[in-house]
Amino acid sequence: MDFTLSKEHEMARQLFKEFAENEVKPLAQEVDETETFPRETVEKMAKYGFMGIPVPKEYGGQGCDTLTYAMCVEELSKVCATTGVIVSAHTSLCIDPIMTFGTEDQKKKYVPDLASGRKIGAFGLTEPGAGTDAQGQQTKAVLDGDEWVINGSKCFITSAAPSIVNGIRALERQGVDVMIVGRGGGSIEDLWAFNERMVAQAVFDCSVPIISAVGHETDTTIIDYVADLRAPTPSAAAELAVTQVSDIENEILDRQDRLYQRMGRVLQHKRQQADQMEMRLKYLSPASRIREKRTYSIQLEDRLQNRLQAILRERRHNLALYIERMKAVSPLEKLNSGFSYVEDTDGKNIRSVIQVEAGERLRIRVSDGVIDTRVEQIQKEERLPG
Repeated sequence: MDFTLSKEHEMARQLFKEFAENEVKPLAQEVDETETFPRETVEKMAKYGFMGIPVPKEYGGQGCDTLTYAMCVEELSKVCATTGVIVSAHTSLCIDPIMTFGTEDQKKKYVPDLASGRKIGAFGLTEPGAGTDAQGQQTKAVLDGDEWVINGSKCFITSAAPSIVNGIRALERQGVDVMIVGRGGGSIEDLWAFNERMVAQAVFDCSVPIISAVGHETDTTIIDYVADLRAPTPSAAAELAVTQVSDIENEILDRQDRLYQRMGRVLQHKRQQADQMEMRLKYLSPASRIREKRTYSIQLEDRLQNRLQAILRERRHNLALYIERMKAVSPLEKLNSGFSYVEDTDGKNIRSVIQVEAGERLRIRVSDGVIDTRVEQIQKEERLPG
């Protein structure tokens, strides 16, 4: 039997070896000592197609044979067992069961993201009561209506840290109000995923508030120091995340009271504004202005009438005075009083006897007519002094 590698397989093995020597080996000691997940290395392997070597191309893989896949795991494990296990668990324990037992819809839904390395496969086998004995597993998935209900307990989850990070980011994208990140109690190994730097960084960077609830009250992990709140147990975290109904009712009543007070102040302010607008409207309204002008016109008319009456009374009074004065000097009034007016035929007033001669014709005006007469005799009298 010839175990010599083909030219294609030899080229693939050389590629895996160079990658392991240049990219994986320099970080291997640090990964083991710090027990951190080598995310940067995994991202590089995904870029080169290492995360889906035996997966058919129609599902986003490389379409290579099992030997090529085995050489990749072998070369990686020579320099870093952790990195080799990441690829083998991802491919053999996560992708292969889906490719072997999954439906076509499941393959199309899950495998492309796994084969491209956009998602990392995790494998949960070990249980506290069964270890890695697959036949002794107690975890079960039961179909309940349209949903699967999973009950059981797992520990030592391979690639748990990336899964936790993906879960945090997925919930953050969905816009949940709060997250509880944790699990029940266990050994330090059981809880180690919550000490991973990538998990702590995801908790710290998350915009959604996170409550850390890992293990029991005495257990402490790194995410306890970067979470928004720490709870001693998952049950206590649930109590912190969910408000009591009575507290909600009291808060509603308090907000209702504040709302009523606020509404009352707003309504009072609006009423004052309405009253002010009404007063301004009355002042600015054409009908109001017309009434105002009409009232003002009536007042002016009354003042004018009163003024005219006063002027007329004054003028009548003055006129009466002038009449009396004119009467005092009027010839007609003299005539009416029994006096007469003598004039010659030329109309010249005769005031003295020296102005006439005997036989001269004169005219005597009395109040009701004129008397023509002739002078028969002239008798001069001495005028009394005074």
